[in-house]
Amino acid sequence: VVEVQQLRMQEAMDAMVKNVERENIGKMQGLMFRCSAGCCEDNQASMQQVHQCIERCHAPLAQAQALVTSELEKFQDRLVRSTMHCNDKARDAMDAGNKELQVERQLDSCVAKCVDDHMHLTPTMTKKMKESLSSTVK
Repeated sequence: VVEVQQLRMQEAMDAMVKNVERENIGKMQGLMFRCSAGCCEDNQASMQQVHQCIERCHAPLAQAQALVTSELEKFQDRLVRSTMHCNDKARDAMDAGNKELQVERQLDSCVAKCVDDHMHLTPTMTKKMKESLSSTVK
């Protein structure tokens, strides 16, 4: 049952990341490549100036990718802490002499609740990321 919950969460996260990549990161990549091409077309610029220009073009995309990575890591950390709490509760129940099947059911229920709670957070997290990404593109 825990594996099913993991798969559910992974699929939701994959869909969210694809959505952000399609709607935000993809546009930023296009801007970056067009900007970089413009740098290369400047016949008056030295190689060093061209490289600096290209680096400036790449900066917003790198910043955006770092933002997405950071948000996903924070989200994953929260989910891990939540499931660790379930594991601790299960361990405590076993130590208290509860039956293994009963403890397993409690663990499955706790993990399912963690996943449900975090699934409800994904729209807010997606919105927050998109707003941050929009402010990165100027």
